[in-house]
Amino acid sequence: MVQDFLMKDICKQQKAYIVGGGISSLAAAVYLIDDAGFAAENITIYEAKKTVGGSLDARRKHSSGAYIMTGHRILAKNAFECTYDLLSRVPSIRDKRMTAKDEIDEYNKRVRTYAKARLVEKGKVVDSHTLGLSWGHRKDLVKVFITKESSLDGLRINDFFAKDFFDTNFWLEFSTVFAFQPWSSLAEFRRYIYRSFHALPFYDTMECIQETPYNQHDSMVLPIYDWLEAKGVNFSIETTVMDIDIATRDQKRIEAIRLAKDGSEETVAVGVDDLVFVTLGSMTTNSCFGSMDSAAQVLEKRESPAWNLWEKAASKDACFGRPKVFDDHAKETKWSSFTITFKDRIFFDMMEALTGNAEGTGGGTSFRKSNWLLSLTLPHQPHFLDQPDNLTVCWGYGLRPDNKGNFVDKKMSECSGEEILMELINHLGFGQKTAEILESAICIPCLMPYITSQFSPRVKGDRPQVLPAGAGNFALLGQYCEIPNDIVFTVEYSIRSAQMAVYSLLGLNKKVEPIYKGHYNPVNIYRAIKTLLR
Repeated sequence: MVQDFLMKDICKQQKAYIVGGGISSLAAAVYLIDDAGFAAENITIYEAKKTVGGSLDARRKHSSGAYIMTGHRILAKNAFECTYDLLSRVPSIRDKRMTAKDEIDEYNKRVRTYAKARLVEKGKVVDSHTLGLSWGHRKDLVKVFITKESSLDGLRINDFFAKDFFDTNFWLEFSTVFAFQPWSSLAEFRRYIYRSFHALPFYDTMECIQETPYNQHDSMVLPIYDWLEAKGVNFSIETTVMDIDIATRDQKRIEAIRLAKDGSEETVAVGVDDLVFVTLGSMTTNSCFGSMDSAAQVLEKRESPAWNLWEKAASKDACFGRPKVFDDHAKETKWSSFTITFKDRIFFDMMEALTGNAEGTGGGTSFRKSNWLLSLTLPHQPHFLDQPDNLTVCWGYGLRPDNKGNFVDKKMSECSGEEILMELINHLGFGQKTAEILESAICIPCLMPYITSQFSPRVKGDRPQVLPAGAGNFALLGQYCEIPNDIVFTVEYSIRSAQMAVYSLLGLNKKVEPIYKGHYNPVNIYRAIKTLLR
């Protein structure tokens, strides 16, 4: 207690510079203030975009007036300890008498997820309960489960499993929930099996997940941002961190941050007692939106400040890992999403009649024979804080954007919003209402080159440590750091990296929230075995 008190007194004089405005950076600022006693006005967050939130970006509007978002990250009941700890510290955006966590809990008591139409084929709900695993598939799953992660370095999932494994309901449901590809990292697949062990019996119903009342930007990012801004944290928006100067003497230290803002460059000197937190990479960088009439265009990596900064840092010191493992394979790490804004409820009413799920309760519907491997989610309305009552908004994605459609003879990545919507309508069997749906809808496609780059096959050292060996005044944040036993592509991973960074760099006498280990629970073990046999 005395140590923490003295540390907080010292921290009031220190400055902290945080690179990136994503959820990990926002979380780091909260922990610096709340747990380390930092003066908020001594914290500066640099963000290259016009808004904070990083990959939780659903606040923006398209030029057509339609809503857009790159995607949605899964939340799990009782399994995302860091996320809920963070949200319990900030007030709800709607009601300051409750926390953001309280608001999510209250919402999930009212609107419960239970998918009745996890899989659809030719406009009809089909069996999603039977996983379709052979004894050979089960044997391979157990083998992965008991194999040490270090033995799986560099391997892909399809290096280990037979080709017919990827035709099973197990793979279809697993991959469309977690966004895995057959060529994704086998080590990461293993981590997901462990981390989501308790969820295995619910792949077909999705009842183990939690949702936010609004999109995750409005329900998670905005409450944290408002709290930080009210405290006095400095947000330097539309500021690109071009490079960092690293000196190595007795310790590795960041001594300067090189910025570009409003067409000019400047250098921020980092004081001897100051700290720097650097977010590495970005899974939604260079995401490009199309329109109802045009496809999204691929952007080049050279336009990405997040990846450029990481590559420069890694070229100076090996402690920053190997970014090219993750950012140099866009063909394998991309997929397409789309957001549809409707002027009425025709589409929503038809979906509810087909699936048997009211809006917000279905978790997500995937199309079993879709060449694009399409999935669609109907969130509870309104999905945006400023959404008018007459509009409805839904979101979907396709994991095979380079395939031609079943009904549209084009690659998904080359399709306009109208063409994607036509493919969706035909899979749903809504053809008789095509004209009415098209009249009501604005579908905005989005192509994301690096969206699953964190699933790239890797070996030890590719992902740097949150607190690199020898680091004296800096720590690393985000999806591309190494956090043993936790899973990327979740807000939990980003927030955990922030908690680890602050606590370890400052030497606080606090423990990072434990990782939920459902595979030790006998009830979960029994349920998992029973599920794999069905």
